[in-house]
Amino acid sequence: MTIRRWLLACLLVLTPVPVFMSVPARADSMVRIQSDNWTGADERDYGAFITAIGDSDCRTVDRCLNGAANPFRAGNPEGFEFRSDCADLPYYLRFYYAWKRGLPFSFVSDVSPRGHSRDIRYSPKGNQVEARRDVTTGDDALSVLTAIRDRISSATYRIHPDSDGNDLYSPAIAPRAIRPGTVIYDPNGHLAIVYRIEADGRIRYIDAHPDNSLTRGFYDLRFERASPGMGAGFKNWRPLRLMGARRAPDGTLEGGHVVEARNVGIPDFALTQFFGTEGRPADDSDWKRGGFVLNGQPMDYYDYVRARLGGGSLRFEPLREIADMVASNCADLGYRADAVTLALEAGLQNRPQPERLPQNIYGSEGDWETYSTPSRDARLKTAFKELRDNAQRFLALWRARDPRLVYAGGDMAGDMLAVYDRAASACGLSYLRSDGSQVQLGYEEARRRLFRLSFDPYHCVELRWGAAGGELATCRDGAFERRWYDAEQRLRNQIDRTYEARMDFGLDELEAGRGGVAEPPDTDTRSYLVKEKSLK
Repeated sequence: MTIRRWLLACLLVLTPVPVFMSVPARADSMVRIQSDNWTGADERDYGAFITAIGDSDCRTVDRCLNGAANPFRAGNPEGFEFRSDCADLPYYLRFYYAWKRGLPFSFVSDVSPRGHSRDIRYSPKGNQVEARRDVTTGDDALSVLTAIRDRISSATYRIHPDSDGNDLYSPAIAPRAIRPGTVIYDPNGHLAIVYRIEADGRIRYIDAHPDNSLTRGFYDLRFERASPGMGAGFKNWRPLRLMGARRAPDGTLEGGHVVEARNVGIPDFALTQFFGTEGRPADDSDWKRGGFVLNGQPMDYYDYVRARLGGGSLRFEPLREIADMVASNCADLGYRADAVTLALEAGLQNRPQPERLPQNIYGSEGDWETYSTPSRDARLKTAFKELRDNAQRFLALWRARDPRLVYAGGDMAGDMLAVYDRAASACGLSYLRSDGSQVQLGYEEARRRLFRLSFDPYHCVELRWGAAGGELATCRDGAFERRWYDAEQRLRNQIDRTYEARMDFGLDELEAGRGGVAEPPDTDTRSYLVKEKSLK
């Protein structure tokens, strides 16, 4: 089964691969620690390492670490496949870099919930550290990478920012504090790594998925805020030092133990992202009351982040941003195509439909976690909705003559529409139906089908791509599977990922209206712009 891919050049900003000094070329997997701490130069080089991966076109973690963007690839042991999902990725890349550069590394190996929790990944009050593991000279790096995959989950990040003893801390929302290598935690169970910050403050990130794919996007509303106990938001790696080690004749540091810096000793530690710019409230439960003010101007949190990282002012170039968002959505559709292909190649569509959905369709295990796409689809739908909302916002700012808008034309709606159409026309997608015939999909057609795209891996490829009419005639699903598809429509309409909710519905419960929402949100940017252009 093959999927037509499209160019991502419009999304990626290519830069030369950085040159790292003293890059080891050993092809063995022994850890050799040579420095007792990470210097400022180490952190900058780590950021450059992450930027190079982000700026490349690698599409799996294994290809990224064996590709030209990785200056350490020549020393990779033969035959080992690098694999990571979203939660593993920050630790996976951080340790990989530490291993190759001879730097100390330690990680949280176990956490427990604070209070009762049905699923530790979504504990309502967050988690606490129960155990750590130090990596020392003589350890096998490949075993450590495997241990990271076994021990790290999104639960590892769900820790109150006041806590010491964990691996990451809450940085200030400021240039140089948020930087390539900074981790972003979505409390709905997703992780990403900042790889580039644009001059206008927009943040580009990389993330991974259970199928080992690596994708790219812009930081936006898909990353929700949450109560401090859930530990959501930006996180930097905590400074650490290897203590009590002995310097061997070959220069390596043997033995010792790793000590992590406490919050009080970290210069850019801050809680602004949780409580706002006016200080911490008396009770953490009042965190939502905290506002964000910059240069005397109140603003929404996401605008504040962008303004702070963009040099202290908020500026919008609507034509460029519309084009970028369409290109980003196009890339996300391509990433989804890869995920659907993997499910088809695994033959999930040929297996019997389970009698019930998983306990929660967004946070599950086994084949559903690997091959279904409810979380990916919800994030995609959120991005399409944000594009529609931003088009409306830009137009309102223009009509209000807002100085934050960088636009010199006289027909904002018409110009945005033209840019939208050009970017959409560059997005191509195709899939092979069950009989092998090819169906071409454009950006707008994919958007029209957005809430018909099945996240259920047990459905035929036609339903995975929201087919109807004659296009659906080649689907081999029987009446029972079609009933499941129809019954899951309310879940497809929902863009909020409710990880705490029980969702293990049977077919009769879904058909009775259990779960999801009745109507999807408006994602039709083009119709909105056509209407507004006609009103000029």
